[in-house]
Amino acid sequence: MADNKAKSIKPANKTPPKSPSDPAKERAAKRLSYDSNSSHEGAVAGEISALEEAFRKFAIHGDTRATGKEMHGKNWSKLCKDCHVIDGKNVTITDVDIVFSKIKGKSSRTITFEQFKEALQELSKKRFKDKSDEEAVQEIHKLIEGKVPIISGVTKAISSPTVSRLTDTSKFTGSHKERFDPSGKGKGKAGREDLVDASGYVSGYKHAGTYDHKVQGSKLFICPCCPTYTSSLA
Repeated sequence: MADNKAKSIKPANKTPPKSPSDPAKERAAKRLSYDSNSSHEGAVAGEISALEEAFRKFAIHGDTRATGKEMHGKNWSKLCKDCHVIDGKNVTITDVDIVFSKIKGKSSRTITFEQFKEALQELSKKRFKDKSDEEAVQEIHKLIEGKVPIISGVTKAISSPTVSRLTDTSKFTGSHKERFDPSGKGKGKAGREDLVDASGYVSGYKHAGTYDHKVQGSKLFICPCCPTYTSSLA
C-alpha cells in the first residue's frame, strides 16, 4: 500500500514559473537594440570618404529615383564642370565625354564609384601634367572632395525699350486706354463692355435713387397754382 502511494506522487516541477512580462522592459530592450544597430550603421556611413560622398551627391542630382551608387553622363559632366576639373585648357568637355565613354561598359549608360576613380585617374594626367601620376590623382581628388552640385539661380528677364513701350499703359490710346485705370491696373469686364446701371426704383428708369436725390443741390421751382408740381432750375 505504501509502495502504491510512493508511485502516485509526481515529481516536483523544478522549473520556476515565468514572471509576467514587463512591457517597459521589452520596449527598453528593443530601443537598445535599435540604438546599437543605428550606431553600427553610423559607423559604416562614417567610413565613406569625402570623394565618395561627393560622388553620391552628384549621382542623385536631378534624379529622384537615383540610389547614388551609379552616375550617368550628364551628372558626370556637371561634376567635372562644378568642381573645375574642366579648365578649358588642359581638360575640355570633349575630354570628359571621351573618358566617360571609355570607362563605362559598352551596354551601360552609367559608371560606378570604382569606374569613377578610374576616370579621374585618366583626367588627372591631362589636368596636372607637371606632377607625377600619384600627385596628379591626389590633386584632382582635392578638387572634388566635399563638393556638392551647384544649383543655378533664376534667370533675370532683360527689359528692352520695345517691351517697355508696349507694356506702358499710360501711353495707350482709344479703347485700349479705357481698359486700365490710372495706376495701370486692368478694369476687367468694365473696361471691355459698356455696362448699364439698371438699379432704378422704377422699371425702365436707368438712374439710381429718387427724383429729389437726383436734383439735390439744384434750385427747385414751386408752381403757385399747383403746389405739388416742382421743377428744377439751372
